[in-house]
Amino acid sequence: MANQPNDHLYQLIKSLTKAEKRSFKIYATRTSSSDAKFIQLFDAVDKAKEYDEDIICSKISDLKKAQFSNLKAHLYKQILTSLRLNYANHNIDIQLREQIDYARILYDKGLYKQSLKILDKAKLLSAQNHRITLTTEILGFEKLIESQYITRSLRNRADELIEQTEESVKSVERYHALSNLSLRLYGIYIKAGHVRNERDYDITKKFFDNALKQIDLNDTDFFDELYYNVSHAWYSLIVQDFLMQYRYAQKWVELFHNNRGMLELEPIWYLKGMHVLLEALFILGHPQKHDEVMHQLEKFVENPPVRTNENLETLGFQYYYTSKINSYFMNGRFTDGLSIVAQLEKKIEKFQHKIDSHRILVFYYKIACLFFGAGKFKTCITYLNKIINYPDPRLREDIHCFARILSLIAHFELGNQILVEYQVRSTYRFIRKMNDLNSVQEEILKFLRNLSSVQPNYLKKEFIKLRDRLQQIQDQPYQRRAFLYLDIIGWLESKIDEKPIQDIIKQRFHRR
Repeated sequence: MANQPNDHLYQLIKSLTKAEKRSFKIYATRTSSSDAKFIQLFDAVDKAKEYDEDIICSKISDLKKAQFSNLKAHLYKQILTSLRLNYANHNIDIQLREQIDYARILYDKGLYKQSLKILDKAKLLSAQNHRITLTTEILGFEKLIESQYITRSLRNRADELIEQTEESVKSVERYHALSNLSLRLYGIYIKAGHVRNERDYDITKKFFDNALKQIDLNDTDFFDELYYNVSHAWYSLIVQDFLMQYRYAQKWVELFHNNRGMLELEPIWYLKGMHVLLEALFILGHPQKHDEVMHQLEKFVENPPVRTNENLETLGFQYYYTSKINSYFMNGRFTDGLSIVAQLEKKIEKFQHKIDSHRILVFYYKIACLFFGAGKFKTCITYLNKIINYPDPRLREDIHCFARILSLIAHFELGNQILVEYQVRSTYRFIRKMNDLNSVQEEILKFLRNLSSVQPNYLKKEFIKLRDRLQQIQDQPYQRRAFLYLDIIGWLESKIDEKPIQDIIKQRFHRR
């Protein structure tokens, strides 16, 4: 993974679209001449292939090195101001904050009634769009004005504001409690993945139940319902209750279908819900429904209800390609799936500075699985090494552990027996260190470690024994997660029947 450029101004300018660059130039030249130093700096950075301060400084006339830092800060602020003007008509939060700013200016000029009139309209708009934190801010401002100036605009004005504030405070507390819960559960999943045993399950369930008990779920609004569904979706994913995950992901998506206005305001949350729904359908093994939802996602990404932006584009690409690869996995079309790898790598390169590292690791693992299923074991190992050599193994520990096991199996397929024997020991130590060794991993490592002592004519019997043991383990609670990362039983059946693994999975797919 490439390192991100460490200069914020460079990153910001490179993220601008052609239309945004044109808008900035128009905005900048309204108050400054076209040869102003900050405009020269903008042009220099825009044309630069990489960030090099000395080269960029040399492009600006009469610029002293000591002035460079201040000039960069000035340009950064001017670009943000231009972008704010550009986005104002397309973002409800910016519009509301603009109205609050106008009210503040009128208040400072002593025009209290005009200020209150703007705030009243902003409060109504904020409530309509479920912006509860901004509603609370507006109420606080209204109380400030009323405490200093008796408007007599309404009877019982004080009581009315106090009642609205109390309701708003309750809403904000519930909103933050539910959003905090969903974020904490997501953090647990990113750090440790699924529960490993009964103890993990009990700890997670106790935490989740206690957190919900402390939240007043009466009079919920859109975001309360959203975070409630999100929290249940993450919880069910962690405890491996994938049917529950499907149900709450479906409620998550349906919430937007029933509130079309929010679909325009919060398209990112809708995308995320579609992604979680698709993951649940993949795990539960419903290819037809999965493909239906995937096509809905594709249509939404191609024709969003709002003006597209890079955030929407970046997440849309991630979720669509993830579901696309999963579709190839479900029907055993690994070789066909290789056709999208080049496109996917271009997308990863394009958005590499906007995608979080754990998502890139997941993509590498899925690509490696495509090559493994297609029998391209050398290329599979190449992608697995990108994960194995990643400097922080604590990021998605589960992916790191299974990448090492899949690498061992790929080396076995290539006949690298000596390497397998050596790496089995280091892999065993690594997984132990991560505290992630489960029954499936232990059986696989034991099998690979003992392969050197197995005669070739007895090898098929050993494959059958391992398959039978793993099928027993597969029915045990908390052991299913291993089979989500690696279809080890499919691989064993391919060795037993002497067929490519994708043929085995295709047969399974057609039977289902």
